[in-house]
Amino acid sequence: MSMGDMRGVTRGSTWIWMAVLAALSILGGLLALLNPFVATMATVVLLGWMFAVLGVVQIVHAFADRAWGGFFWALLFGAVTLLLGLSLIFDPLAGMVSLTFLLGVLLVLAGIAKMVLGMAVRPIPGWGGIVFSGAISVLLAVMIFANFPWSAAAVLGILLAVELLSNGVLFLFVALGLRRM
Repeated sequence: MSMGDMRGVTRGSTWIWMAVLAALSILGGLLALLNPFVATMATVVLLGWMFAVLGVVQIVHAFADRAWGGFFWALLFGAVTLLLGLSLIFDPLAGMVSLTFLLGVLLVLAGIAKMVLGMAVRPIPGWGGIVFSGAISVLLAVMIFANFPWSAAAVLGILLAVELLSNGVLFLFVALGLRRM
């Protein structure tokens, strides 16, 4: 079998796997849209596990390299990260509220920064798009805070749904492109 034939086999199976990944991502996005609360809780718990694992890895790394001058800070960072992860795992409702609040604050800050940037580059074509993007970020934050803390029950799940749907469409286009090659 020649190299060209091998590439065809690999490409043939790759597009199928990419299409399966696309379908799973789109299905996950639709399920998250159908029940944003469950998707939000799943997001918080998953983030909790990620922080907990990161904290443990950081603590192990700190003890593995004690001679390093940043041992105390690495250990402290690991402990704080582990505690954050455990708090999200064991109290996802509180985590849901605090993460949504943090998201709102970050949207306000990012929106203001984008609007300031847009005004700073004002003579450059497209500056209005930057300002518009900043205004959208601030508007999203206002929507979160206008119904806070109740918005926390759905915001993260809806964002997860949009991300899964977006990735699913991307994977689908990639799969179709690979299939045509």
